[in-house]
Amino acid sequence: MEKSSTASSSSSSDPLAVGRVVGEVIDAFKGAVEMTVTYSDNKKRVAVLNGRELSPSAVAARPRVGVHGGGDMRSFFTLVMTDPDVPGPSDPFLREHVHWIVTNIPGTTDVSFGKEVVAYESPRPVIGIHRFVFVLFQQKRRQSSSSTAAPASRDRFCTRRFAQDNDLGLPVAAVYFVAQRETAARRR
Repeated sequence: MEKSSTASSSSSSDPLAVGRVVGEVIDAFKGAVEMTVTYSDNKKRVAVLNGRELSPSAVAARPRVGVHGGGDMRSFFTLVMTDPDVPGPSDPFLREHVHWIVTNIPGTTDVSFGKEVVAYESPRPVIGIHRFVFVLFQQKRRQSSSSTAAPASRDRFCTRRFAQDNDLGLPVAAVYFVAQRETAARRR
């Protein structure tokens, strides 16, 4: 299985910096764990790799997100998935649109063991090529069921502010894919 990138710096060769994820969505960080994001499309598995283009139909169902090397079952993580290019990359005035938030993911497992705070919303870009970013944070402690509230709106979400408000610190892993509007001809 292919693995996603987990480390970032301000290096011009880092795919998260080149894709402007570092800077526009998150600050530079040092990867501490490995996160894999895999979509299943008609019994075919597709790994999310930085900058890989995926069709909206291929990412319609919630992906499997695994956390590896993240300590043990006493470590907990929060996953955030956003689109920083809403409604379009040339004028993203609704930046960021949150697609998914899962908290209390035990280390060495996957998101199915966590608490879904914001239900998965499949990507449906309308204008231009959009980035869809998965960011993983290590929690300082297990969060109570009421401590992480869903945002009032999916639009104008801010990953940095969410991390600050929930005492999450810098990310420990991140990966992104790109997608654009799927025409009937492209779906064939």
